[in-house]
Amino acid sequence: MPQLEQIEAIEKRLWKAADTLRANSNYASNEYFMPVMGLVFLRHAYSRFLAVKESIDIDANLPKRGGKTRPQTTEDFSQKGAIFLQPKAQFDHLVSLPDSSDRAKVIIEAMESIEADYESLRGVLPKSEYQELDNQVLGQLLRTLNPDELKKVSGDVFGRIYEYFLTQFADQKAHDGGEFFTPISLVSLIAHVLDPERGTVLDPACGSGGMFVQSARIVEELGSLPADRLTFRGLEKNATTIRLAKMNLAVHGLEGDIKKAITYYEDPHELVGKADYVMANPPFNVDEIDADKVKSDPRLPFGLPGVNKSSKVSNGNYIWISYFYSYLNEHGRAGFVMSSQASSAGGGEAKVRQKLVETGDVEAMIAVRSNFFYTRTVPCELWFLSRSKPEGHRGRVLMIDARNIYRKVTRKIYDFSPEQERNLLAIVQLYRGQTDRYLDLVSSYCRRTLEEAAACFAAEKENGAIQPLKEFTTALRPFLMEAANGADLQKELVESLAAFQADGEAFQKALAAEQTAWKTQKTGNGELKKAVDRLVPLAEASRNLVKQTDLLYKLASRISEKSGGREGARDLKAADDSRQRAALPLKQVRYFWKQAAWLTERFPEARLRDVEGLFKLVSIEEIAANDWSLTPGRYVGVAPEEVDEDFDFEEALREIHVELEDLNAEAARLAAVIKRNFEEPGI
Repeated sequence: MPQLEQIEAIEKRLWKAADTLRANSNYASNEYFMPVMGLVFLRHAYSRFLAVKESIDIDANLPKRGGKTRPQTTEDFSQKGAIFLQPKAQFDHLVSLPDSSDRAKVIIEAMESIEADYESLRGVLPKSEYQELDNQVLGQLLRTLNPDELKKVSGDVFGRIYEYFLTQFADQKAHDGGEFFTPISLVSLIAHVLDPERGTVLDPACGSGGMFVQSARIVEELGSLPADRLTFRGLEKNATTIRLAKMNLAVHGLEGDIKKAITYYEDPHELVGKADYVMANPPFNVDEIDADKVKSDPRLPFGLPGVNKSSKVSNGNYIWISYFYSYLNEHGRAGFVMSSQASSAGGGEAKVRQKLVETGDVEAMIAVRSNFFYTRTVPCELWFLSRSKPEGHRGRVLMIDARNIYRKVTRKIYDFSPEQERNLLAIVQLYRGQTDRYLDLVSSYCRRTLEEAAACFAAEKENGAIQPLKEFTTALRPFLMEAANGADLQKELVESLAAFQADGEAFQKALAAEQTAWKTQKTGNGELKKAVDRLVPLAEASRNLVKQTDLLYKLASRISEKSGGREGARDLKAADDSRQRAALPLKQVRYFWKQAAWLTERFPEARLRDVEGLFKLVSIEEIAANDWSLTPGRYVGVAPEEVDEDFDFEEALREIHVELEDLNAEAARLAAVIKRNFEEPGI
């Protein structure tokens, strides 16, 4: 968790720095988009290049000719999901360029060297765009994207940063109205529900290629190479977006055949009845599709939805849905995002929906609340189709209402946390009879609870191991010394600290007992359910300790106010830092226990059952009786109101602070636009 928070902080800082540079250039945000993403692409490619280069044991893996080991090739790197970079294209070389050099020229040469080695990228990478950027601005941008702390973190950090920059540009609508980007949490949930293993993945509205990247990650999670298992095919109407998608694939070591086409009227891949997986986030509610051009299209097995007086399809949602269904082979699965109004639309759309439901191939519907997208606030639903549902499931549809499940990211953007995504996926896995996956998830939450509890007493930090709870009590020592007018406060601090230390020792003993129990823990449902119940005291104790850390810090603050002086302020800052380090794992203890409890409370027998307000397995007969509606909320009912025993005032204040930061940033951005407008000639 500390590393994740560190990366999130780096992402925000890099974006802020890059966006500031845009304000100091002649580029508008839509013009700045490609050159910045090009440099992020190079930095990400270099990160993967270094990781793979270290993993290739030249002596063991590369054949020798005439006693000499042959040079590494593009194929060596492609097999490990990376791009081979010539020295001129390596980021360290670009960063080290002196101010006297022509950075734009060198960057263009770097891009050309990559295009020469990879045919799929020829003509794709940004080049001429750099000639419009000031040499100093380019140098600063290169240095901004190469901070020292990124060299110390592990994992695919720049993969996250690449996606973060895509997110931010989407939020600014810097390209194609921001529609090129689908929120990662939605794409990840779709990919995990589809669970691609082998075959052709088609995205007929592929945008920046996120569906392909997430599909590849599923295969990687299974321990296989995506390039060996999956073939990617895409359609996209916007030439710039195609470039972005190919860069996104390449930077993840992937390739795909993405063709420029208007999917409504063109099908250049000719994959009707041939795709193993279809994934998409198409444009919603398009109303200008020429009915005469598509009425005979073989991709419309259920016929046209409504047509207006101008011979236009009244709403294109069911054109897309029909196309997705038609592309599937006899074992194919589809997962896509769709406007929430489509699931209950009337008229010609209802007739198409009826025919689709009657096939028995609608597997699941997941309702998602509004504000998950960066460019539109409307709620949506995730549709899942399967041409190979077990016979016993063909007459029923999984209805999941996830509108009350979300995490607030900013004032106007929500998403699913990784755990929320896994919990929703667990419902699908129980439906499919994958009980072992459900039990593995519950078990993983319990183990994570114990890991976070252990981290309260011994945690890894950049400069070595620390003991967060002990460190916090040590940081409070300066406030135990006598201060003017502070005797009563000090007495309260002494008593509170003694209680905190006693509770901490009890917490550690409970942890030790639970760690011993887990050495012989069985993973059957009954045993796991007992384990979750056993962890209740640990979870409650962690919550109480968090409250105590807050109380102790407040007492220290009041003592510091009375004492005054720079030394007291410095001690208080140290106490606050150590408080946060102690509180983080304590909060995580209860958080991960709650995830396990969320599952076992709703599915106590590790079998699927209807859960009021969340889930219901609905028969086709019931759907027919409800006008063939596929809106989950119509079937699952209303969830009982829950008392939030863990309401976190600190978190609520943090959310308010986030909103305030967003509003301040928006005000600053608008002020800069107004200033530029007044400064332009002729105004």
